[in-house]
Amino acid sequence: MTAPVFVVEEVPAGPEFVLDGPEGRHAVSVKRLGPGEDVVLTDGRGRWAEGVVKAAEGKDRLVVMDLESVLEEPEPDVRITVVQALPKGDRGEVAVETMTETGVDAIVPWQASRCITQWRGDRGAKSLSKWRSTARESGKQSRRVRFPEVAGVMSTKQVAALLAQADLAVVLHEDRDTPSEALATAPLPEKGSVVLVVGPEGGVSPEELAVFAEAGARPYRLGRSVLRTSTAGTAAAAVLLARTGRWS
Repeated sequence: MTAPVFVVEEVPAGPEFVLDGPEGRHAVSVKRLGPGEDVVLTDGRGRWAEGVVKAAEGKDRLVVMDLESVLEEPEPDVRITVVQALPKGDRGEVAVETMTETGVDAIVPWQASRCITQWRGDRGAKSLSKWRSTARESGKQSRRVRFPEVAGVMSTKQVAALLAQADLAVVLHEDRDTPSEALATAPLPEKGSVVLVVGPEGGVSPEELAVFAEAGARPYRLGRSVLRTSTAGTAAAAVLLARTGRWS
């Protein structure tokens, strides 16, 4: 079992460090860590250090020792961004959770024309906060030290601009009237960025497909079955990650 991960603002290096606050409480009162157990402290942006628990004090203070050096996980050669159309209810958090566990590098909420859910005002801010919190907690749970970035909600025009900058621009789409190729055969770059668009339950509209095609994106399919919007991004990311060598 790999060491549990805890988030700090700045990764410490030195003989001793006190982890307190919510992370310290989780380590002491929930995980019930004790002397001699290994832990990893990370800033969630790639920097991390491994240490050993010296003592647990009270309910929310974990004393960590032997933090000899701060390491940094490099950016992946192929960076995968999933543009996720807004699902209904808590399906959005489910999508963020599983995509984070799978290894996606960035997540972009997309207000597609066929989305029932609307992110506006306080509700939109609260929903975005939930997505970012989910990415953070799922990153810890899956022992990542570089958590996925969750951008602010984007319009179709903004997503098109993102696709135009990608080395591989993909729209997951399965329609008898729109020819598409298997994602497993997409020409992956050896280095660079992949941006993958996942539409809402109602699908990507013809108008949106046209805008994305103009930006250089091509339609691809996963297989014969049609996945829900909250699971399609995870499945597609798994296909791509297996091909990039990050799962080897």
